[in-house]
Amino acid sequence: MRGTIGADRSADSYLPQHGNGGYRVTHYDLELDYKPGPGRLAGRARLSGQARADLAGFSLDLHGLRVERVLVNGKSARYSHRGDKLRITPARPLMVGAAFSVEVRYVGTPRPVRSLHWGEIGWEQLEDGALVASQPIGAPSWFPCNDQPGEKATYRIAVTTPSPYTVVANGSLVSRRVGGSSTTWEFEQLAPMATYLATVQIGLYTEVEVSAGQRAAVPPRLVGVFGHDFGRQPQIMAAFVNLFGAYPFAEYHVVVADEALDVPVAQGLSIFGANHVDGHRGCEHLVAHELAHQWFGNSLTIADWRHIWLNEGFATYAEWLWSEASGGLSAAVLAARSHAEIARQRQDIRIGDPGVRRMFDDRVYQRGALTLHALRVRLGDDAFFAVLREWTEKHRHSTVTTDKFIAVAQEHSVKPLDRFFRSWLQDTALPRGFD
Repeated sequence: MRGTIGADRSADSYLPQHGNGGYRVTHYDLELDYKPGPGRLAGRARLSGQARADLAGFSLDLHGLRVERVLVNGKSARYSHRGDKLRITPARPLMVGAAFSVEVRYVGTPRPVRSLHWGEIGWEQLEDGALVASQPIGAPSWFPCNDQPGEKATYRIAVTTPSPYTVVANGSLVSRRVGGSSTTWEFEQLAPMATYLATVQIGLYTEVEVSAGQRAAVPPRLVGVFGHDFGRQPQIMAAFVNLFGAYPFAEYHVVVADEALDVPVAQGLSIFGANHVDGHRGCEHLVAHELAHQWFGNSLTIADWRHIWLNEGFATYAEWLWSEASGGLSAAVLAARSHAEIARQRQDIRIGDPGVRRMFDDRVYQRGALTLHALRVRLGDDAFFAVLREWTEKHRHSTVTTDKFIAVAQEHSVKPLDRFFRSWLQDTALPRGFD
């Protein structure tokens, strides 16, 4: 059979075992039937792609689910599923540049992907429903995919589940069809999205209208408290639109799971736990942080995990900007406090390339935010916020790297910024101040 076998590894510098080569996926069409009691999932995934080489075979990432059938371009294909790799041999080779389709039918009880550094990640069965939190490697726990951050695609996600349950997934709800005792919820995400940002949330929720284009799914017992704790979300949105440019997606959804959670990331929506709703707006900084990710991380998605500061440093600085805009402590005061705290810690991390073990180290978040504040001091407010708006507009719905951000910043500075960014992002020693 003519052609090569597509790589079963990616070019990501931190997680090369996740992702595959030889092709790109342009669209995922997922149809899922989920039974919350036994936690049973039946799935049909149709992937549209394009070959980047003459391919005799290729692979997808899929964890812990049983594959029943694979079609390529409508014809049965041979396959093997070992470990977390689904290796596929089509009946006919795929020619370079050719569009192709893959259909995978699969069943099983989804289980999170176990990671060496971050615990279990992906599909999680709840006491009454399910949630998906996939950053950085959990997407294969519920659908076959090319699981690397730089490969973005559009999505259709249809989920059938018993009618008492509410389903939220990425994008806009385009239909809700009741049939017997079940309901099918269909969502479309037309903005390109990385696999780790794809999500499904299933629970016994009350749907809440927060503002025009902003909706929420909340446990009934928390609706009143949610209204207070998230009451300023529309103002946060307005502030960020002013600072960062237009909101990049059609809608914004919030889900509050009736569980204690960290805060998972997803495109076009944010997921919180009941522990984030306290009646005192005690987690409003996280409301701001997660909303900021819609620009920094979701619309602008890192091409490689070593650039993670572009997600977390920007979202952390957005917390400080909201504090400043809402009459709280200024970004300068919060930066000074953060700098003092970081200065007391070990100086042994390069946040521009922290290493896989330290991708989510708090210093990546804090020093990333400090880098932005130092850039603001150096450029002045007018130039700094012009950088942010150009950054989000120029790279809207695409993938980004640190070098791309430095290039945008340099356009707004009369002095070279090489030494500045080297000291903040590549040196382990924390710069002494912001001047």
